[in-house]
Amino acid sequence: MEVWRGPAREPTVVTDIAIHTEDLTRDFGPVRALDSLTLTVPAGVVFGFLGTNGAGKTTTIRLLLGLLAPTHGHASVLGFDICHQAAAIRERTGALLEHPGIYERLTAEDNLDFYGRVWRIPGRERRARIRELLTHLGLWDRRRQRAGTWSRGMKQKLAIARALLHRPSLLFLDEPTAGLDPVAAAALRDDLANLVRREGVTVFLTTHNLSEAEKLCTLVGVIRQGRLLAVGHPDELRARAGGARAEIVGRGFGPALLAALRARPEVRAVQAQTGRLLIDLHDGVPLAPLVRLAVEAGAEVEEVHRGAPSLEEAFLTLMEHG
Repeated sequence: MEVWRGPAREPTVVTDIAIHTEDLTRDFGPVRALDSLTLTVPAGVVFGFLGTNGAGKTTTIRLLLGLLAPTHGHASVLGFDICHQAAAIRERTGALLEHPGIYERLTAEDNLDFYGRVWRIPGRERRARIRELLTHLGLWDRRRQRAGTWSRGMKQKLAIARALLHRPSLLFLDEPTAGLDPVAAAALRDDLANLVRREGVTVFLTTHNLSEAEKLCTLVGVIRQGRLLAVGHPDELRARAGGARAEIVGRGFGPALLAALRARPEVRAVQAQTGRLLIDLHDGVPLAPLVRLAVEAGAEVEEVHRGAPSLEEAFLTLMEHG
């Protein structure tokens, strides 16, 4: 029986840490794109690296893959040094960066077959792996269509299959849903979450889509202008934002009521939207007096909800105060 053992390469380092950096810094002339990044990402998690455009997310991935050299500091990926063992890192990782790496004149099946040959995966295993990935991504029935005829969302799915083809231990995804419409982005997120669970792969995901991070990630880091502001479980970052969010559904939320609420010491902020009122509260304060105030001011209250701040609110708080 043919058994694929992969290309000859350095022995795998057994570690429970997928990524570790210390003071990792990268300058482009006078611009500091990444500033003293110290970060540890455990193996087996989906890590979300959150930041606005230009925050340093893509630069970080390129450093970790050994595609850029750091100005100073150091890092290891899967136990290998990014400066001296970059080839070993790239052999054990998959990456979907700004270009999907798909040949549009080839069919989906031929695209993956090409990359499987590059990885020197034997024919039987290569064909089985292609079928497995395309089936799980809902693309198997269209495997003989040219990739250039597909929608952008389908091409992104194919690109993820390409990145996972050689069974990497770590997958880098740089803004995988950028430019997709909401339906395509949601479908790709669902497929990605299922694949990650099935493959057991560690994921380093960069995004500025907070909903995406909240659904996919078990650990997140927030970066601004090259500096790491916070790292933790999404719940921890929400807790750091402080306070709670209350939502009052109804009508009649006029300017006088908004002014009265903003004057209350327990209220941090108030926002009126169509048919609802959003109130940010300080920790531990009761909501009932505010509901009573709204009713006494003539508002018609239909529903009242209270919860913790969203990850988006925590992110915006860090961007403002971090």
